[in-house]
Amino acid sequence: AAYTARSIPAGFEPGLEATHFFEPSNFTFPFGAHIASVEVDPETGEVKLEKYVAVDDCGNVLNPLLVDGQIQGGIAQGIGQAMWEELIYNEEGQLVTGTLMDYALPKAHFLPNFTLDRTVTPSPVNPMGVKGVGEAGTIASTPCMVNAVCDALASLGIRHIEMPLKPERVWQAISHAQAAPREPEPLLVGALAASAARKNAQKPARRRT
Repeated sequence: AAYTARSIPAGFEPGLEATHFFEPSNFTFPFGAHIASVEVDPETGEVKLEKYVAVDDCGNVLNPLLVDGQIQGGIAQGIGQAMWEELIYNEEGQLVTGTLMDYALPKAHFLPNFTLDRTVTPSPVNPMGVKGVGEAGTIASTPCMVNAVCDALASLGIRHIEMPLKPERVWQAISHAQAAPREPEPLLVGALAASAARKNAQKPARRRT
């Protein structure tokens, strides 16, 4: 029809179009838990990743080496998104971080050796009992890093920092938190107060007669 449009009956447009929706009867759900240990320098805002532990479940593992490689690469990619990677445009809409001189990526010496482990819960919806693993590291590592940094600074009242967590951004969050007036900690009430009082109360001395 594209080459012989003149032969198409009047009222018909040339071209071919089809729409179909695929709705599988079952899905696989990989899952896991990631933990990061970080050190934050309050003077510079620099974040150092000390340790990273990941436990994932992608069902039956057919090739452990490939699975670990997928997870390690995903973790590195997610850490880069959380810590360094950023698209910045100037007032004219020109991208100013369009080269590797400006668009920061994680380097090998920024990352420790990852500690990986896995559990195996076979999927019941396919013959091999497998699940996806390609996005496990990427999805988990980004919030893991942000939460680790915020947890390290929780004593200052910091609960959130916009990504990427570059040193200047972390330093600004620390400076603002230190300069802001601190609200007193809320008093415990109800059952929590009673429980705390019981734990702090001195046990009565026992006497023998």
